[in-house]
Amino acid sequence: MAILFALGYDIFLFTSYDHALARIFWQTDQLSPEIKPFRLFVAGPLGGTIACCYIMVAYLACYPFKRKEKWARNAIIVAFGIWCVLDSLACFQYGVYFQLYLINGLSVLQKALPIIFTWKAFNH
Repeated sequence: MAILFALGYDIFLFTSYDHALARIFWQTDQLSPEIKPFRLFVAGPLGGTIACCYIMVAYLACYPFKRKEKWARNAIIVAFGIWCVLDSLACFQYGVYFQLYLINGLSVLQKALPIIFTWKAFNH
């Protein structure tokens, strides 16, 4: 999904995201033609960063996390914890509450559950 977002594909989820942002920031249902190029530009670095993070987590999970190396667990907790706090603060500041529930909430849950269920395995 992050790669598709970075490449500017217009799939249902991204179109819905654009509509929600247009309503929050410009009180309209569509991004204006002047804003759309900027949104597509921002999606490039943002989507690339998201893809990078998830690929890195996949490698951490596949190797050091699987071997129960505490540093891998802690790296996932700290990295995504910082992202979650900063992203959530921006969402609160600008009133983009749907992102808190849909993106941040699901992302935290996705990472928290494996960490919670394997926590004791790292204490050997």
